[in-house]
Amino acid sequence: MSRRIAIVEDDPAIRANYSEALRKHGFEVSAYGGRTEALAALRSRLPDLAVIDIGLGSDADAGFALCRELRALSATLPIIFLTARDSDFDVVSGLRLGADDYLTKDISLPHLLARIGALFRRAEFSHETQSPEETLERGALLLDLKRFAVTWSGRPVPLTLTEFWMVHALARHPGHVKNREQLMREANLVVDDGTVTSHMKRIRHKFLGVDAGFAHIETAYGMGYRWKE
Repeated sequence: MSRRIAIVEDDPAIRANYSEALRKHGFEVSAYGGRTEALAALRSRLPDLAVIDIGLGSDADAGFALCRELRALSATLPIIFLTARDSDFDVVSGLRLGADDYLTKDISLPHLLARIGALFRRAEFSHETQSPEETLERGALLLDLKRFAVTWSGRPVPLTLTEFWMVHALARHPGHVKNREQLMREANLVVDDGTVTSHMKRIRHKFLGVDAGFAHIETAYGMGYRWKE
């Protein structure tokens, strides 16, 4: 059964090119030119992965709004921004809204396919039983490995699947430094260092949202990150 990818891109030529390329690689593709039509269709049937541009028609930030809406429908749907906008502000904004990856349109097709493949592999990994443990507890932290849910002192922390696996990688071995390559491998990501940094900032921000004194993710400068008991 082929994977279903939704593309939301307002430029007809770009939309057609990406759709054709992905279909040639065995994916089932549904393509939309705007936020409204995409949301209406995807509400009734979510894809296996969504690729979204930021600017859609006259709305310069419609893709951001769509990402937020899709994330509200599913915490685990892989979402990729594919856009011409490459500012740090846009990258951080996209990741904060729940996207799993942020790519610019100068990316090559093989690289795009690699990023899509990595997210699908992680989704498969998430549905497999990797160990007998169903939960991981570290003090106030509780990770539910069946539902991919996170709580801190009993309060839910709204992490995406990417963020969940990054926290899991750190919390499994408190005090051990995980470098960016290890975090990418354990979260099944293919991203650059800056994207890992943005994910970690967003994770901290979400924990701070439920506990203003949260300080359990430490940066080991020049090395990576660790979970502090």
